[in-house]
Amino acid sequence: MNVNDLLKPAAVRVISGASSKKRLMHDIGDIAASAYGVSANGTVEALMERESLGPTGVGHGVALPHARLPEIDSVTGAFVLLERPIDFEAVDRQPVDLVFALFAPEDAGVEHLKALALISRTLRDGAFCAKLRANPDPAKIYTILTEITPVQAA
Repeated sequence: MNVNDLLKPAAVRVISGASSKKRLMHDIGDIAASAYGVSANGTVEALMERESLGPTGVGHGVALPHARLPEIDSVTGAFVLLERPIDFEAVDRQPVDLVFALFAPEDAGVEHLKALALISRTLRDGAFCAKLRANPDPAKIYTILTEITPVQAA
């Protein structure tokens, strides 16, 4: 599995106006609706429901919100670079500016977990994250994200 299996260029955005986690989730819902044809409201509800189980801010300015959506048939994603970091209740209490949301079919099983592990490993690399932050252009971000070589789980 590679990032380009999960992400369309239309699902990569740079957002300046997200002032809260809830506002960001609405932006992600809109991105998912335009890129994948899913319900924006349903996506927001699913993401917020997952967040209620525990925040998905993994630290170092990174969040990995994820949800299962009945309208899709494969694991997909959306990537957002925030111009202004927001509070995401991350484990390290640091604000978040890199957000990779994953959407999985309700019966995705192991594919969802593989995608989550891939993105988590990728965004754990500080130099890689710095490269994303230094390129506030969606096309460049997409290229950076999709040129990475997948790392196999240990």
